[in-house]
Parts: sequence; C-alpha cells; structure tokens
Amino acid sequence: MKDKVQVEVLGLSQSPTSNGSYALILKEVDGDRRLPIVIGAPEAGAIAYEIEGVHTSRPMTHDLIKSIIETFDSKVTEIFIHEMKDSTFYASLHFSGSDSVVDARPSDAIAIALRFDAPIYIASSLLDLAGFSLDELETTDDADDIEEDDGEEQEEDVDFFLKDGAQKRQPKKLSELEQLEAELEQAIKDEDYEKAAQLRDRIETMK
Repeated sequence: MKDKVQVEVLGLSQSPTSNGSYALILKEVDGDRRLPIVIGAPEAGAIAYEIEGVHTSRPMTHDLIKSIIETFDSKVTEIFIHEMKDSTFYASLHFSGSDSVVDARPSDAIAIALRFDAPIYIASSLLDLAGFSLDELETTDDADDIEEDDGEEQEEDVDFFLKDGAQKRQPKKLSELEQLEAELEQAIKDEDYEKAAQLRDRIETMK
C-alpha cells in the first residue's frame, strides 16, 4: 500500500476560458498543500450539491449509486487517488466488508465519497509531485525578491563603470520553462487553480 495523505474538498473554481470545466481544489487535512484537479461540469454540480446540501426531487446519478451500494448492505469506506498518467488522475473506491476495489475518476469517486461522508486520500508521492504549498510559494517569492534586488544593484554597479557610448548588458531572457514556472506562481497567487493545473501539467512534460 502506498503512503497516503488525507485531503478534503476546499472548493470549486471556474475561469472564463475553461470551456465548461471546473477546478476541484483539494486541501491537505494536516497541512497547507493544495491540489487542483480539472473536472467536468456535471461532476462539479454533483459535488457542489452535496457540499451545499441541495436535494433534488429525483435522485441524481451519484445518489443512485449510493442507494445501490447500500442495498447490498455495504458502504464506501474511503477513496484513494493513487496514480497520475499523462496528466490524468486515477482513483479507486473501497467498500466495507469487502476487499473489492472499483476504479473511478476522481471526480466521481469524490462525489460518492461525500455522500457517504467517507475520507479522501491521495498518494503521498502524487501530492509531493502535483501539490502546491503556500508556505513554499511565499518563501520562493521572498527569494526571488532578494535575487531581483541583488541583480538591480549589480546592474547599477556595471552601468557606473561603463564608458560613455558602451552598450549596456542585456538582461538574460527567461527560458520557456522559467516563464511557465513564473506563470504558475502567479496563477496560485490569483487562486486560478484551473490555470495552475494546466501550467503544472505542461511543466511536468518539459522536465
């Protein structure tokens, strides 16, 4: 069994350019790391309804699944997001009184887990790979500020000793990876987690 970390649903976000998709934000229960997962509108609605306590006149798909599971005297004891391939997360449903495991999309698994009040877990290695730590981000920002200040002082020193008419040193252009990492940090600051998830996936493919 992989080492796992318990997470909880922090919320949902949508950007104007999302084409109907949402970012489901998971938060580490005993920490501050966050993990955005891009999901479809139907699954986002199913999760939002359960969080907000909205009940429909007829059972929705995930409500029906819960009824079927309970009909067989079982319940979901936990879900586990255990793998990521090609920027796609994979999850599994675990049941009481059985060793059976059912594969599911994280969005569906979480929608069902919320209806059973079951804990949500993610593999520790996945959270290390794809999660965002706010403390680490702030530390990185502070370091960047120091580097920028040092760079400005160095540039001023160089310019002071340059002779008239000499060409000033051109600032180093950022690589594509560095630009993406900078955009990722800004997306996290803006709490645009869907964009952050997309940037994170692009960065992972480049490394």
